[in-house]
Amino acid sequence: MVRKVGVLALQGNYIQHKRMLDNLGINNILVQYPRELEKCDLLIIPGGESTTISKLIDRNKFRKPIMNFAQINSVFGTCAGMILLSSTKEANNFKPLGIMNFKAKRNAYGRQVNSFSGNLHLEFDNSNNFKALFIRAPKVSNLGKGIKILATYKKEPVMISDGRHFATTFHPEIGNDVRIHKYIMEQINA
Repeated sequence: MVRKVGVLALQGNYIQHKRMLDNLGINNILVQYPRELEKCDLLIIPGGESTTISKLIDRNKFRKPIMNFAQINSVFGTCAGMILLSSTKEANNFKPLGIMNFKAKRNAYGRQVNSFSGNLHLEFDNSNNFKALFIRAPKVSNLGKGIKILATYKKEPVMISDGRHFATTFHPEIGNDVRIHKYIMEQINA
């Protein structure tokens, strides 16, 4: 059972995730130091700029603690956080955490000016479409064994899980629709 959710607060949309968790009544903290991971059952790595977040993870000595955390707890990455969870290797000093077995293509939907919103099909909730915001969003490819597609946009996977960890190409924390966060909490508590 999730007792406390940590939101990695180094760069990016961590405040919006905190607001979403507060709206759901979920106990949460902004994680700024590796030792704070010990208080958490789930870590959210927010959207932002993936190379910057990766460098800040290393500068603040988070890499090994996050890797250890992910072996027994859940991690949820959104947009840049998804890229960090991937096994994608790139030449520009970007080091993913490799927590999930898939590849991510950065900025696959275009640059900042190409940001858009679109209606998703959620595999776990057919009541209404989920209106999602894509900002310099990655695309998912090379899904490894055990990766399940939880949401699609125009038949492209945009939310995936390996059963413990979750990742979205979009920003579920922007807006008022709590279904993504609520679903993840339910899955972790199942």
